[in-house]
Amino acid sequence: MTDTVRRPASLEHDSSRALAGIRVVDLTQNIAGPHCTQILADLGADVIKVEPPAGDPTRQWGPPFWEGESPLFLAFNRNKRSVLLDLKSDDGKDVLERLVDRADIFVQAFRAGVIDELGFGYEEIRQRHPGMVYASVTGYGSRGPLRERPGYDPLIQAYTGIMSLTGYPEGDPARVGGSVVDVGTGIVTALGILAALREKERTGEGTHVESSLLATSLGWVSYHIQGYLASGVIPGRMGTGISMIAPYEAFHTRDGELMISAGHDGIFERLCEALKLEELKGDERFTTNPLRVANRTELHGLIEEHTCKMTTAQLRHLLDQNRVPSAPIHDMSEVVEEEQVHAEGLLEPSPHPRITDYRDISFPLRFDGLRPIASRVPPLHGEHNSEVLRELGYSEDEMPVFIRAEPAPQ
Repeated sequence: MTDTVRRPASLEHDSSRALAGIRVVDLTQNIAGPHCTQILADLGADVIKVEPPAGDPTRQWGPPFWEGESPLFLAFNRNKRSVLLDLKSDDGKDVLERLVDRADIFVQAFRAGVIDELGFGYEEIRQRHPGMVYASVTGYGSRGPLRERPGYDPLIQAYTGIMSLTGYPEGDPARVGGSVVDVGTGIVTALGILAALREKERTGEGTHVESSLLATSLGWVSYHIQGYLASGVIPGRMGTGISMIAPYEAFHTRDGELMISAGHDGIFERLCEALKLEELKGDERFTTNPLRVANRTELHGLIEEHTCKMTTAQLRHLLDQNRVPSAPIHDMSEVVEEEQVHAEGLLEPSPHPRITDYRDISFPLRFDGLRPIASRVPPLHGEHNSEVLRELGYSEDEMPVFIRAEPAPQ
């Protein structure tokens, strides 16, 4: 049974082949590195996912499982081919060397020193293949006292202060629900690789692209850090709000809550008019955003006295009529049914040989109105062992025993 998804030719677009002819050796696991290489794969690169005998750990991250496969693995590994390699063995290293010789991009996310011990550090690869774009995804970076520490999304959220900003003032620190540090690192690493490919076109030389969860995470809180440097005031948890803008938070309604964002004076005035609170426009406590921020508690109470008398739907309709930005707070069951999500083609059914009614989050960019498509579903562990090794010139008899073995069912 094949893993290849067939799509109508009318849905094809050159963006799906932008990196056609580029081969990526992917030695990453978990989320950050696999998200980076999935971006490259979505843009047409041939990504060979090299997995250890035990497989990418995310294959076991669950429940839930979707007909035996981990949604977390599925989310970051489409459009790739999987090869099982024991890199501690001579046979495994021989296969990887052949892959390197035929590749354009090498992406690894081992702890500092591990990849060098295996013989595939940047300097070794550079000597073997001077034109290689080599990317290293790290937790805390390649320098400093924490360079050897493993980095995971929640640990970095804690270390960089994201958790100190997340949640309600009276509650405990909280992790952001999505893996924003991992996903963000995948994006910036892919961006760096694309820049390095452009430089290679100009000079013929490869580049070592280094990213870290630490650097990405500091980017998420950059304005909070600068705010502290400017004022000396340590920002804290604000629930649904933001410390620098008011009103910019959730307000209770008769049957729930609605996020309202009045990002400048004009929107605030329209909010007051919509709620028949014209007197607030001239109130000296609220005439500018800095004043509204200073008096946010009183302002919130005055607004909520009116929002709580309407249903969420009624309030949203009223605000739409008055051009005041708002949004309901959805759970995942509501998100997957949202008309706008489907109108944008962001969660489309996709043929899958093992999972009935499979759907996947689409590539987040359009090119000339079309999104790159999924040509392969996320692979089984070692699913493409023989296929890839034949491409590398191995005969059936020369293939290592673990390569010739059929992939284990998930």
